[in-house]
Amino acid sequence: MDVTSEREPMLDPIDRVSEIVFGVLMAMSFTGALSISTAGRQEVRTMMFTALGCNLAWGLVDAIMYLLRTATERRRKKTLLDKLRIANDKPETHRLISDELPQLFAAVAGPAALDALHEGLLAVREPSVRLGARDYAAAFGIFALVVLATFPVVVPFMFISQVELALRVSNLLAIVTLFIGGVALGRYTGGRAVVYGLGLAGVGIALVAAILALGG
Repeated sequence: MDVTSEREPMLDPIDRVSEIVFGVLMAMSFTGALSISTAGRQEVRTMMFTALGCNLAWGLVDAIMYLLRTATERRRKKTLLDKLRIANDKPETHRLISDELPQLFAAVAGPAALDALHEGLLAVREPSVRLGARDYAAAFGIFALVVLATFPVVVPFMFISQVELALRVSNLLAIVTLFIGGVALGRYTGGRAVVYGLGLAGVGIALVAAILALGG
C-alpha cells in the first residue's frame, strides 16, 4: 500500500476551478482598466499583452507552489508514519492519528477504529517524498489553466474593433466561464450545481459592476 497513490487524480475539481476562476478574475482586472471613451488599438493591445503576461507569471507561481505543497504534504505523511512506528503507547498513537483525521471523522472515531487505522498505517510501504512525472504534469496543468483562463476575457478584443462592444462581450464570456466553474464545484460537492454556478457568476457580475462604476 502506498500513501502517495498514483491513482489519485492529478488535480481535484476544486483545484481546477480555483485556477480558472483566478485566471479569469485576474484578466478582468486588466480589461476593467480600459477607458471606453479614450482607449485606442494600442491601449487595447497593451492591455491584452499585460493580462497574458500577468497570468503567465502567476500561473508559474501557482505551479511552483503546488510542487512545494505536494512535497511538504508527502514529508508530513512520512513523518507521521515514522512517529507511529516508534510510538510506545495507544494514547499517543490515537492522538497522532486523530490529529490527521478530518474533524468530523475524528469526533466519532473510537479506540477500535483508531487501532484499526494504526494497524493499517503500519502496513503502509515507506512512502517516497520525491516528486514524479505526474506531479510535474499536474503543475503544468495548473499553469495552463491560469493562462488559458485569460483567453475568454481577451479574445473579443482581437476580433471586435469597437472597444465598448468588445468589453461587454468579454465581460459576458467571463461571467459564463465563472458560471460553468460554479456548476462544476456544485456537482463535486453534491450540492445544487446551478446555485453554485449562479453564486460564482454573481461574483463576476459584482466585479463587472464595480468596474463600470469606476469608469470601465
